[in-house]
Amino acid sequence: MLKAIAIIAIVLAVGLAGVLVFALTKPDTSLFRVERSLAVKAPADAIYPVVADFHFWTSWSPYENRDPAMKRTFGGTARGKGATYAWDGNNNVGAGHMEILEASTPSKLRIKLDFERPFEGHNTAEFTFVPQGDATLVTWAMYGPAPFMSKVMQVFINMDSMIGKDFEAGLVSLKKLTEKQ
Repeated sequence: MLKAIAIIAIVLAVGLAGVLVFALTKPDTSLFRVERSLAVKAPADAIYPVVADFHFWTSWSPYENRDPAMKRTFGGTARGKGATYAWDGNNNVGAGHMEILEASTPSKLRIKLDFERPFEGHNTAEFTFVPQGDATLVTWAMYGPAPFMSKVMQVFINMDSMIGKDFEAGLVSLKKLTEKQ
């Protein structure tokens, strides 16, 4: 019995060491980037305000409905550069805060995005709005450094697939909301 437990412990230790070594082989300067785009049949100046004002995010962001009891705090300017938004929720949404650093109406928003839990992370989110005939190509991107814990997670989780599906759902909601205005 003890021999079987020892063998299992050794196998687990070797497996864990293998994962850690594999994560260490990823470059220290590695960045991750997740990006999704969707054409919305509305002008950029109809879509932009819905993204540039954090108060509107409850109507389209895929993260807003994951915790009905989530606490939200708004600060800074009402919208655009300097606007801030903090959240504190259950394990599905965690806690963190955002601040709009760049607001080029109606073409681009750049947001500082800091996660406090369940994992610490410091990323950038960007929204771009490019007119295309009677539509606007809306692109939602997030990028940032990939510290060691992120590298370990990426051994098991495909960040692009995981976050990308949320971005796709958010863009579809944004499309429905802004096309009917």
